Amino acid sequence: MSEMNEIQQIFVEKNNKAELGGGKDKIDKQHKDGKLTARERIDTLLDKGTFVEVDKFVVHQCTNFDMDKTKIEGDGIVGGYGKIEGRLVYLYAYDFTVFGGSLSRTNANKIVKLQSMALKMGAPIIAMNDSGGARIQEGVSSLAGYGDIFYQNTISSGVIPQISVILGPCAGGACYSPALTDFIFMVKEKSHMFVTGPDVVKTVTHEDVSKEELGGAFTHNSKSGVAHFLGENEEETLMMVRELLSFLPSNNVEDAPIMNTMDDISRENEVLNELIPEDPNKPYDIKELIDAVVDDNYFFEVMPYFAQNIVVGFARMGGKSVGIVANQPAYLAGVLDIDASDKAARFIRFCDCFNIPLITFEDVPGFLPGCTQEHNGIIRHGAKIVYAFVEATVPKITIITRKAYGGAYIVMSSKHTGCDINFAYPNAEIAVMGAAGAVNILYRKASAEEKAKALAEYNEKFSNPYRAAELGYIDEIILPQQTRVKIIQALDMAQTKIRSNPAKKHGNIPL
Repeated sequence: MSEMNEIQQIFVEKNNKAELGGGKDKIDKQHKDGKLTARERIDTLLDKGTFVEVDKFVVHQCTNFDMDKTKIEGDGIVGGYGKIEGRLVYLYAYDFTVFGGSLSRTNANKIVKLQSMALKMGAPIIAMNDSGGARIQEGVSSLAGYGDIFYQNTISSGVIPQISVILGPCAGGACYSPALTDFIFMVKEKSHMFVTGPDVVKTVTHEDVSKEELGGAFTHNSKSGVAHFLGENEEETLMMVRELLSFLPSNNVEDAPIMNTMDDISRENEVLNELIPEDPNKPYDIKELIDAVVDDNYFFEVMPYFAQNIVVGFARMGGKSVGIVANQPAYLAGVLDIDASDKAARFIRFCDCFNIPLITFEDVPGFLPGCTQEHNGIIRHGAKIVYAFVEATVPKITIITRKAYGGAYIVMSSKHTGCDINFAYPNAEIAVMGAAGAVNILYRKASAEEKAKALAEYNEKFSNPYRAAELGYIDEIILPQQTRVKIIQALDMAQTKIRSNPAKKHGNIPL
């Protein structure tokens, strides 16, 4: 065998070894558990044949506990770059077949290198987590690695989209990198995130809880609000990641991709004229309205299981990406509470980071009253929405579909907090509160006849949008069927918007 053939043979052997990870038996175990391997996940996510691996032959440098006797090429992280729908992305996947996917110092260096490259090239970065946590044998070195990853997460925030996909365990300090990213995807019954596991919880608090109850996919999608998307299986979840990226720009100085659509921008839908009940206390589904006006009737909802009294997500109008924030009258009458405030504010700020215009559909009776909300800081949390809307410099358009009461009217992207164009339907009510409540306060000692007269007078003055329109707080009163064309016209008008906030290091959002 020639010297060149020997060199090639060594390369092939090392390459094959790296691609086997922890070995065939570990790969078989991964498949038996209903999970893909790190390389299979990358191949599923990326356009076919576009993956370029970085640091394929890296091995750990640990000598503790005889670790120097076991070194595997890649050392538990498979990472590099590739394309999704022809657009550059960086990504890395923890390989559970290698030391349980635990994070070593060299693994952290690989991740930080990819994070730095993504930031330099202005491309999204995707992390696929399936890890037992820090590599215990390395002690503080592995912990330091997490710190370096967190630093890069924070520096990249608002510059490039950062996405985490939880495809197995993610515990302890490992949770905080996903928490610092923009969106978290989880898989039903396969993904688990918790700072402390069930055994520690039982020891410390004597609570007997399963890992699914404590930190499963549905728990974090519906109760904690930590996760944003829930997939039935890995393949579906990874396809959802591809779909999300189709709405987003690659970085904060680009615009999101424009998609061709056959949906007429002038399309009207007369069904909308009958969607909103005349009875102000009767619920309706705001998602029916959203679906009816966006391109191809398609709305990509974010956090659909958490704080369902507010709806957020992405859609397209005239082929361009928009972010949608909407009160949901079908759930808790669409009131704003602590969780809804947090959910909306974070979504608003993401859209503003990445030049995505904001459309707000408003039907809100106010903030949720009660000791629980007050004692847990509804004032502080509610202020987040105000802050987020005011700070946002992207085009902002609001449609009041029915109720806009009290402080909640101001909060939901009103003219007073910097909205560019404000529409209202003819049956909209803009007032400090509903007629019955107002009359009971203003005429508490009056007779029934006097109250009835006052109620009629209040309704005439405030149970319509015309007073606000007279004052210039509403730019135009529109028929529901006109919603699509009016929004697209406003977006077209506002696309050249020039606005910057005062120079400062950063604001101090109420957290």
